[in-house]
Amino acid sequence: MKATYHVRHDSTYRHTGTVSVSQHVACLTPRTLDRQTVFSSRIDVLPEPSDRTERIDYFGNIVTQMAILKPYAELHVRAESDVEVREAPAIDPGASPAWETVRDAGRFHRGRPLAESDEYRSPSAFVQPGADLAAYAQTSFTPGRPVLAAAIHLMERVHEDFIFDAGATSITTPLSRVLQDGRGVCQDFAHLQIGALRAVGVPARYVSGYLLTDPPPGRPRLLGADASHAWLSVWCPRHGWVDLDPTNNLVADLRHITVAWGRDFADVSPLRGIVLGGGEHELAVGVSVVPEAEALER
Repeated sequence: MKATYHVRHDSTYRHTGTVSVSQHVACLTPRTLDRQTVFSSRIDVLPEPSDRTERIDYFGNIVTQMAILKPYAELHVRAESDVEVREAPAIDPGASPAWETVRDAGRFHRGRPLAESDEYRSPSAFVQPGADLAAYAQTSFTPGRPVLAAAIHLMERVHEDFIFDAGATSITTPLSRVLQDGRGVCQDFAHLQIGALRAVGVPARYVSGYLLTDPPPGRPRLLGADASHAWLSVWCPRHGWVDLDPTNNLVADLRHITVAWGRDFADVSPLRGIVLGGGEHELAVGVSVVPEAEALER
């Protein structure tokens, strides 16, 4: 099975004053993967950047760098892509190796070459594994349990134990606070499960992207009504990286469109930058994920 989508991501910064110059880094172009093909992708910026380059970052993500050297009070960035997503091969969580095997494979010993998964075992800017996260993980990671079965059970618990609350946290809210209060948003839940996995020695990485959401019955799909999404990937030697979405209690499927991955949100922020002047600012973001058939009708 497969599905094709048109994705639009709008970001508008409105400043109370005038920005003299600014530099920005955008991580808004979906990746080409075994199960995902990007037919087209573009990023439009107003005011027009004086300098603009595209590169591949350390994690293999497509990054656009921009410099705006003329004064402005509003910045508009629109990213549009046409993407096909294909169904991932079926997995049997119970047939994956015991989680202790995955943990022990990352232990240092002389002569062992570093693996790609090793860098996703350690603390990062927004994910600081500690005893509290290890204790939370242990309910799922019982002795000898297959790593994917344990990771999926942990995902189910995060979904059950935590309430989605858009006003409860910010990107700087520590995981200890999320764990204590039991509230957050998709990036919090992704960070939380990543931290719990790393706390028991299992590699996990942060994934940014988009999720197709369904409008209420009888209502049209609203352009710009959605937001970007976040989930995680857990490493399994037999299956590779397996994407899990604790916000929705799903193994990622045809509705998940991958943009980028890294150690945590800091590596894959959709748009960040340095601004000279401008005073205070407000940010408005709108995301639309529209299936191909609906896009053709508009």
